[in-house]
Amino acid sequence: MSRILVTDLDGTLLGGTRDDRRRLRDALALHPEVTLVFATGRGLASVREVVRDPLVPRPRWIIADVGATVADGTDFTPIDPVQEHLRTGWPGPDRVRAALRRFPQLGYQHGVVQDGRCSYHLAPERLTDELTAAVEALGCTWVYSADRFFDVLPPGASKGNALRALAGKLGWKPDEILVAGDSLNDLSLFRAGTHAVVVAGAEPALLTALTTHADNPFLHRPGRAGAAGVHAVLQELGWLAPAAEPTRSGPEHAAGPHSLVVAYHRPPLHWNGESWQPPSSPNGILPTLTSAFTDGLPGVWVTALVGGAPCGDRAHPTGLPLSPVPLDEDAWTGYFHRACKETLWPVLMSEPGRSVFDERAWADYRTVNARFARHISAQAAPGATVWLHDYNLWLVPGVLHRIRPDLRTGIFHHTPFPAPDVFATLPVAAELRSSLARLDWAGFHTEDFAGHFRRTLAGLPDPPRTGVHPLGVDRPAVEKLAVERLAHLCMPRRDPAVGRVVLSVERLDYAKAPIQKVEAVDHLLSRRPGLRGRLTFRLVCPPPEPGITAYDTTRHQLEQRVAEVNSRWQQGIWQPIDYRPRSLSTTEVVDEYLSADVLWVTSLQDGMNLTAKEFIAARAALLHSDAEPGVLVLSRHAGAAAELGEAALLTDPRSPGDLATVLARALDLAPTERRARMARLAELLGRERPADWAARIVHAIRSTSVTSPKARPSAHPRPETAGWT
Repeated sequence: MSRILVTDLDGTLLGGTRDDRRRLRDALALHPEVTLVFATGRGLASVREVVRDPLVPRPRWIIADVGATVADGTDFTPIDPVQEHLRTGWPGPDRVRAALRRFPQLGYQHGVVQDGRCSYHLAPERLTDELTAAVEALGCTWVYSADRFFDVLPPGASKGNALRALAGKLGWKPDEILVAGDSLNDLSLFRAGTHAVVVAGAEPALLTALTTHADNPFLHRPGRAGAAGVHAVLQELGWLAPAAEPTRSGPEHAAGPHSLVVAYHRPPLHWNGESWQPPSSPNGILPTLTSAFTDGLPGVWVTALVGGAPCGDRAHPTGLPLSPVPLDEDAWTGYFHRACKETLWPVLMSEPGRSVFDERAWADYRTVNARFARHISAQAAPGATVWLHDYNLWLVPGVLHRIRPDLRTGIFHHTPFPAPDVFATLPVAAELRSSLARLDWAGFHTEDFAGHFRRTLAGLPDPPRTGVHPLGVDRPAVEKLAVERLAHLCMPRRDPAVGRVVLSVERLDYAKAPIQKVEAVDHLLSRRPGLRGRLTFRLVCPPPEPGITAYDTTRHQLEQRVAEVNSRWQQGIWQPIDYRPRSLSTTEVVDEYLSADVLWVTSLQDGMNLTAKEFIAARAALLHSDAEPGVLVLSRHAGAAAELGEAALLTDPRSPGDLATVLARALDLAPTERRARMARLAELLGRERPADWAARIVHAIRSTSVTSPKARPSAHPRPETAGWT
């Protein structure tokens, strides 16, 4: 038996408290057999904004524009011939507006995107017979609601008619449908012959119109507003099984089942035996996930706990819904330090010659991935969504497909994805391809990386869908901190012992090309000796976590070249290279952004590079101040280059001459060009927050369940619950 919830948005699904909305969202996620349909007066453009809210469940179908629009909820494409039939007889907006121009009481809603209708503001005392007769003379119909909104529609358009047409196309029966609303423009839904819920606080005119249905056993009045009222009736009908609500703190919050399971191998804090500490190496994924969960992303974060947990009252202080996978030190070393960093990472960076394969380390990689998969399975509700992060969990999809074929599994690659011929150099390439093929969806920062992935899996049956979703930074937070630090620092005059500052903030990694930058500074000083004493390259380069040896050679070579170049060019107390091999706090990093004349990003390969975006956010916040705008020099091989383009000065770190030439150009830019470039970078950066980005990813993964052949019956089916008849 089908189960279809057709609900209005404003005042109904979007009504009530945040907890009410969260409970309904989580309950629907636990019951994917309930098909969700939006029936709203909003247009599709407005619905797109609504579904970005992480508290809003994703619809399978959309009835919009008060019934004039019917669309697929996965891609927002119209459902024809249903929509075409509903709009039969529509004279078009120009003719409608021209005919109604003689009614000054009508205020056209210019700021509302409308399709197949014309919407006005109208006071209730000015709704006259003359006005409605003029609408009917056009061959149109009208709806008035909330004592304010007057909608002119095609003659056959209404929410109720749209529902009937959609139900006819999809084979739904009236007793399989529950409609929910609170406004007079929902009245046609209540007359569709289905089960219905009118939520508390509904428009009085709707309640009056429903008085003739007072004895209707299919009409429910739960006495609760918004989402809480809908949730109560769904439970009353037996569509939703009663479930204990997880708390927002303590270990109970991490207990399953969850409709969304996010898995990333690194936790935001680690236990060092005495206290919880942040990771020593910079990482863009950790603040992104932390911000997303803090801002309302539902579900649980499955992560590694290495070496045991603290005892007593020393639980992690993040307040995040973490669910740890216990791992011993030896397994972690083989998995992360060896297999991830020595085998896979070089291939991701298109440096296959650096890759070292060890069977024992790969056995640890398999073991850890299997443990993550089993832990995810235990946390996931039937039909849940699983969102994996990065190459560290590439074998999880294959294991999950065997033990939980009901799950929808997606992965986002924050790293580059190599070209097929580079990927094929891995001795375990076939094993990885087989697992990746079990994904429903794979996401990337750029179309180039998505294309590499598709070609790598070409020829396999039913490959995953792909999506390109560039990640941004929490721009308001960075801007706020930058303004505060500007007031604190007062932007002192340039230190003559330092001169102009060229800044790099990056973890120690050959892929960031730190040695190449030192060589380029040496080359630039040789070409332009007048810069001696007037230029400092500040390289903030914290080491990787203890135990990783993949970068030992890079560290030794870097330290040697820094010493040689400083010795060659030193003048008094000035040295050209200010090498700082330590981590900085967020505040300290922003201080460095504000003091730098140039940010120098020279990745040989990079999935995105959020440092570049943070720098833009920090410096753009000061564009209206007296502070000099900074310049971004950006590698052509960083994912951020695909977004920021020529507004940055693009450089090729594989060319020593180009590195020096582009850096010299950055130093020589006139203030007006600096300011213009920074203004353009600020515009390109956008303002999407990590929580918005995360909501789009989760929606993309969930959307695959409708058409993906991988979707299968639940591995943990629930007993049939009674219907309402």
